[in-house]
Amino acid sequence: MHNIFKAMVPDQCFKKFDDIPFEELYKQGKTCLFLDYDNTIGPDRTWEPNDYSIEIIKKLKAIGFTLCLVSNAKSARSANIAKILDIPCVTSAHKPRTIGIERALKLVNADRTKTVMIGDQVFTDVMAGNFADMTTFFIERYQNKEVWYVKIKRPFEKIVRLFARF
Repeated sequence: MHNIFKAMVPDQCFKKFDDIPFEELYKQGKTCLFLDYDNTIGPDRTWEPNDYSIEIIKKLKAIGFTLCLVSNAKSARSANIAKILDIPCVTSAHKPRTIGIERALKLVNADRTKTVMIGDQVFTDVMAGNFADMTTFFIERYQNKEVWYVKIKRPFEKIVRLFARF
């Protein structure tokens, strides 16, 4: 049984994706990254990756990371982005449940103790990673533009972040 409040607290927080010390992380044995796309490494609700996300993926591949996009999107949108980025993808991940995380672990044959879940939402990305007993990184959202049902959750995230001090 997990403590629900503890599940909302990431292991580390970063203002932007580029602030993560990826080379150091890899040297510490974290060799696999599960990435949310929307507002984590790219703009929300797009059908193709932008130059920023393409460069990030190139950088992470060059370091040696195993990568997997883990998305709650139910459409072919995330799969299309992953295909262009040339990385595996799990769609309909149902975060914060762990079913998508477990599918991703099997898909890329990863060890959860060597994997980091990175995302911009407490109630999906961070909680899913924590429920799956993985390291979690919270990233400030890529841009303010986002779908309405995510906007509704942001004030509640602020309360959690205030109490948890991140």
